[in-house]
Amino acid sequence: MSTEKEIKGFSGWAMVLAMVGSAVLAVWSLVSGLRDGSPAAGISAIIVIALDLFAMSGFTVINPNEARLVTLFGVYKGTLRQPGFWWVNPLTTRRLLSLRIRNFESGKLKVNDRDANPIEIAAVVVWRLVDTFEAAFNVDDYEHFMHVQTEAALRNLATSYPYDTHDDQMVCLRLSAGVVADRLRMEIQERLTKAGIEVIEARISHLAYAPEIAGAMLRRQQAAAVIGARQKIVEGAVGMVEMALAELSRKGVVHLDEERKAAMVSNLMVVLCSDKGAEPVINAGSLY
Repeated sequence: MSTEKEIKGFSGWAMVLAMVGSAVLAVWSLVSGLRDGSPAAGISAIIVIALDLFAMSGFTVINPNEARLVTLFGVYKGTLRQPGFWWVNPLTTRRLLSLRIRNFESGKLKVNDRDANPIEIAAVVVWRLVDTFEAAFNVDDYEHFMHVQTEAALRNLATSYPYDTHDDQMVCLRLSAGVVADRLRMEIQERLTKAGIEVIEARISHLAYAPEIAGAMLRRQQAAAVIGARQKIVEGAVGMVEMALAELSRKGVVHLDEERKAAMVSNLMVVLCSDKGAEPVINAGSLY
């Protein structure tokens, strides 16, 4: 399969000088022929002027980060990439292609994540053309092709990961932004290589549960957050109780039997784990 071939045109300014010179000579020859009564000189002058006018269609301007794909009667001749004022064969067709960096934001897609939860997801892709031949001849419309393939890659990505996870080691769409972005960029690049497009960056721009389950999933997240917080509180409380009993025993402040230890542990756990302020109760009598 062919790839891009860079070519250089003839200097446009040099061609302008050549055309002006030939036009001056043609006019002088025409005037001389009319004065001398020579029809051949007039005809040759008219032909030269007509050729100059036809050659003017060969002028082309290349701006920075632009390229012109040149074809002659359906045959690819090359691509003009160097900025400047150039002249090429007037019979060629020259298609202008932009090499500038561009971005595309997909629409919000409604798909199911790996856990079959309906979510809404969208992405922003930063891209540019790197091979004009593939962009022009391998696909019908490279921009439309890029849009469709980006959405296909985004759908595939969304079904590969869960929206959220309670395992810190597992990759999910909500928390693993860097890993997900790299995977998305690679997915899109694999699909767009045949179109001569380089994907510079791809990131998720919108991520949310679908409206019909958003309320239920919010309550689920809140419950999971409460459970996680309670687990941390209990772990800390147990550690503090162990430390308190160990310090009391080491310093000999009080000697506690198993029943008194159980009562103290119960009271400390209530104080440490309660979500409200504890109200002290003074026991003036014996435990027994």
